[in-house]
Amino acid sequence: MKRYVAVRVIKALLTVLFVWTVVFILSRVTGDPVDWMLQSGGDMRAREQLRHNLGLDLPLAQQYFRAIAGMLTGDAGTSFYYARPVSDLFAERMTATLTLGAVVFGVTILFGVPLGVFAALRHNSVLDRLTMGFSVAGYTVPNFVLGILLIFIFSLHLKLLPSGSVGTPAHFVLPVIAMSVAPAANVARLTRSALLDVIGQDFLECARAKGAKESRVIFKHALRNALISVVTILGAQLGYIIGGSVVVETVFAWPGIGTLIVNSAKQRDFPVVQFGVMIICISVTAINLLVDLSYSALDPRIRGRD
Repeated sequence: MKRYVAVRVIKALLTVLFVWTVVFILSRVTGDPVDWMLQSGGDMRAREQLRHNLGLDLPLAQQYFRAIAGMLTGDAGTSFYYARPVSDLFAERMTATLTLGAVVFGVTILFGVPLGVFAALRHNSVLDRLTMGFSVAGYTVPNFVLGILLIFIFSLHLKLLPSGSVGTPAHFVLPVIAMSVAPAANVARLTRSALLDVIGQDFLECARAKGAKESRVIFKHALRNALISVVTILGAQLGYIIGGSVVVETVFAWPGIGTLIVNSAKQRDFPVVQFGVMIICISVTAINLLVDLSYSALDPRIRGRD
């Protein structure tokens, strides 16, 4: 068990380091932040002074290790554009993002798992076909396209719901729908598939022969054995929700970290972009790590394969 955990923790750390390196390099090739900040104004001396103040005159390798050292010591740097600590900017917006993500994840479980269970129990019925049709359609439509369509119908045309910002429960409706349709559809599809695989096994017939009620057979024995696949897809969809929040928050002008990252990328605000991407990367990696570790708890046979 210790080796199982150690291997996956090392893989997670290497993944985070790799993503950090890629983001650091790609952010530098987008252009010089000084050009964006001063536009056509400022003489050469002013540009060089600003570049020095921002630490952009240092060799690239020194900037890289300096940034890593700052992250390890809890110093994410200062925003080029806002002239404020990056951690303070994210602290102000984190609540909005976490609240939206929690609601979306709850809706994903509330609709995805029951839909998959009912579709499996009514295999080849109208409900099953409708669920599979919803899964295919929901999974293939990008969340930002769905978001724009929802704004057009319910905000611009019907004028029933607000198109952006935050403040009342009504502001949650459209972004939650836009973000939860795809993960709920995927969860429903995988839950159905996993449950159908288990339902056909002999041990359920044994439980029925002992006089167990059908509901107990399905929900205690069948669904429990399908739990590994369900946990896997739930972990993956939570990562999808975290990553997808960047685009959806921008579409709905949601004041979360996604909007901050996108705006900072336009402004070439390297410290904010790097820290924001790292938060998303660490979150997704941690979720995948927890899903991996949960396998050994759900099925001890997996531990022996590593």
